[in-house]
Amino acid sequence: MPLSDHEQRLLEQMEKALYAEDPKFATSLRSSSGSRAARGRAALGVLGILGGLGLLLAGVTTTIIALGVLGFVVMLVGSVIVYSAFGARPADEAEAPTSPSAPKPTTSSGFMDRIEDRWRRRSEDGQQ
Repeated sequence: MPLSDHEQRLLEQMEKALYAEDPKFATSLRSSSGSRAARGRAALGVLGILGGLGLLLAGVTTTIIALGVLGFVVMLVGSVIVYSAFGARPADEAEAPTSPSAPKPTTSSGFMDRIEDRWRRRSEDGQQ
């Protein structure tokens, strides 16, 4: 049963309010179908890695070099598929609307940044 125009407008208003209140949560809800596809690609890649490993071992045990090389190539392709499944953002997440008043997520500084800050503070204290 399709929604009426009034219900559709209410739903859109609720969605905008959710994005304004908690954009990270709203994005995680929206990108659930994309994460399913990413998990499927990752599973396919893992199967490729395992199949390639099997071919590689078969090539080593039978001393057929072409079979070992084919196994290595299949493992490499499987690894690229797994990497692309986890490395790429889902399309829904890229299209999520952002409000200008929403706070930007803070990124924690890395280990080297903290060490450099300590070094600067130490050298500044020594000069004063």
